Amino acid sequence: MPDGLTLDIRGGQAWLGLVPFYMTGVTWRGLPPVPWLSTFVEMNLLTYVTRDEKPGVFFLRMDASRAPAVWAARLSLGLPYVWSRMRVAAVGDVIRYQSARHDAVFDADYRPSSPVEESEPGSLEAFLTERYCLYTVRARRIWRVDIHHVKWPLQRARWSVRANGIAQTLQLPAPPPGALLHFSKRLDVIGWSAQPC
Repeated sequence: MPDGLTLDIRGGQAWLGLVPFYMTGVTWRGLPPVPWLSTFVEMNLLTYVTRDEKPGVFFLRMDASRAPAVWAARLSLGLPYVWSRMRVAAVGDVIRYQSARHDAVFDADYRPSSPVEESEPGSLEAFLTERYCLYTVRARRIWRVDIHHVKWPLQRARWSVRANGIAQTLQLPAPPPGALLHFSKRLDVIGWSAQPC
């Protein structure tokens, strides 16, 4: 971890999240979305951190299917984006998600397996999802990007994994059997400009 960020521990351990999703309508505030450029597939490997008692997330790796978005985020925010060949498709309630790059492949099907619920205050789900900023390192300084979203509409999920080598690219352990899985059909997010902290 960069100096100045503290791992947020829950149950005596640090947590990793692997979040595959499909982005739509991505744009700078005040500008309309650009067809093709504003829609892409993404997958984030992240951990949970605090700085000055403000909980947030720290991205360890971010795969995305749109090269201009990768370059823009790397240059403007110092985020660890890499370009990957990615596809996502829905067949009924099953989501097939694939990402391939020379150093890692992810290939899985997942689906919701419970009704939608909001996280209870103090729960593990709240610890993992009620985070309203991300931290990044740029020019050897820590920067914070504040974000806003409603509570995640969570559903328990199941998955069938054919390949998952994302965490191992950073010498991190693979997900254990019985990893905690959630699904969310949609979440709108607004972000502000990065600020040094």
